[in-house]
Amino acid sequence: MAVVIDRELLGDINEPNIEAINYAIQELQDRRNHLDKLSDYYNGKQEIGTHKFTNSNVQASNIMVNHAKYITDMNVGFMTGNPIKYTAEKGKDINDILEAFKNIDIHKHDIELEKDLSVFGYGYELVYLKQTDPVSTRDNNGREKLTPNTEIRIEVVDPRATVVVTDDTIEHEPLFAVFIQEKLALNGQNDGYSVTIYMPNRVVEYRTKSSMNLSSTDRIVYDGENLFGAVPVIEYRNNEERQGDFEQLISLIDAYNLLQTDRISDKEAFVDALLVTFGFELAADDEDLKALKRGLINAPPKEEGADIEWLTKSFDETQVNLLSQSIENDIHKVSYVPNMNDEKFMGNVSGEAMKYKLFGLENLLSIKQRYFFDGLRRRLQLIQTIVNIKGANDDASGCKISLTPNIPFNLSDVVNNIKNADGVIPRKYTYSWLPDVDSPQDVIDEMNEQDAETIRKNQDALRQQDPDRLELEESQDDSSEDNKETQSDNNHSKRTRSI
Repeated sequence: MAVVIDRELLGDINEPNIEAINYAIQELQDRRNHLDKLSDYYNGKQEIGTHKFTNSNVQASNIMVNHAKYITDMNVGFMTGNPIKYTAEKGKDINDILEAFKNIDIHKHDIELEKDLSVFGYGYELVYLKQTDPVSTRDNNGREKLTPNTEIRIEVVDPRATVVVTDDTIEHEPLFAVFIQEKLALNGQNDGYSVTIYMPNRVVEYRTKSSMNLSSTDRIVYDGENLFGAVPVIEYRNNEERQGDFEQLISLIDAYNLLQTDRISDKEAFVDALLVTFGFELAADDEDLKALKRGLINAPPKEEGADIEWLTKSFDETQVNLLSQSIENDIHKVSYVPNMNDEKFMGNVSGEAMKYKLFGLENLLSIKQRYFFDGLRRRLQLIQTIVNIKGANDDASGCKISLTPNIPFNLSDVVNNIKNADGVIPRKYTYSWLPDVDSPQDVIDEMNEQDAETIRKNQDALRQQDPDRLELEESQDDSSEDNKETQSDNNHSKRTRSI
């Protein structure tokens, strides 16, 4: 989450301000526990794991059903299951940017980034240049020389180790970013921290001795130029509040796990029930105790009031199951993520019915992608700067970003709608209803080619069956064309004479 400060307090934004940096680091440490809790819930380290009964003799089963992971994984799949597509504005070129994305495997990167957004509510990525093998070239005299070479790289960085500082204007322009990495000695003990400051035109890395906070005595291990001309750490938001997809559901998740734990504990208590005798004592040796454990119980004496039975705690399983389903339904209702294992969520429902079942999810994804696109546009600007420095002429301004949610849809309904709209709505618009179609005009061109190929094949087949008839039709067609040309020439001559 970005830290906001007054721009005037920094002075030169390309000179490290120790006081401002330490302020940002302190803000990062203050939110660390909250972020750790969200990460633990996704990884299955939830509150139910520490649950204990008041009676120390009773062992808690501690059943954990990881709804947090289910919600995040489903949202990540829905959001980034299909690659994000970029289309340059008419008359502009972004081919070098797209080539850089291809080399980075940007789709895999976007999946990892969306996971952080879903868990923490916001995420960070670092755009940087990686030094690679130098390129061999020759000068005017034919002598070989090695030219330094770099490649564009993008990596997801942990929000628990990263903070971006922005100004206090309504645009919240990034001023600098801080990335902290713990250093360990060979024995695994803490050996200080690496604190890297990313400024618009400069990158400085400090090495501290023990604390994360910087001091004037900490040494600088790297001081280099930032060729991007802007802070290369980009913050992405999951929503306006920067909340994770399951952050507001933690109480429901805890309640569901506790209920399931109690159900299993009640079952175990039922199996380990006490045997109670009435009106007599049960004196048993070792053999009798073994028999009791196997359920072999001798009949009680035939005395008045004598009896023997198991002492168990009765519970209404129907009511418990109803409460369990109610909590689970609330989890899916509030998260907008449907329960794919629900019997009502069948695969044979119509496309229109499927839309209503996924209506809440589609609304959620539309909000998420609006905030996601803000970061993607900043990414395009940073990559454009570097590819143009390398000699390209890309222009990503006005670039169209499209994201197709990876959710179930009924393709037959889409095709039927396109067929029914043919002749009423231009095909350039109806073909855009098809999923994974960026350019409807390309589909139209392919359909025309397909129709021409079909006509050619039909003519070939007809020629083989009745060649004389086909030649006659072709000659008639040619004669008709000649007559049209002759008539056109005559008309032209008449108009010329009249003039």
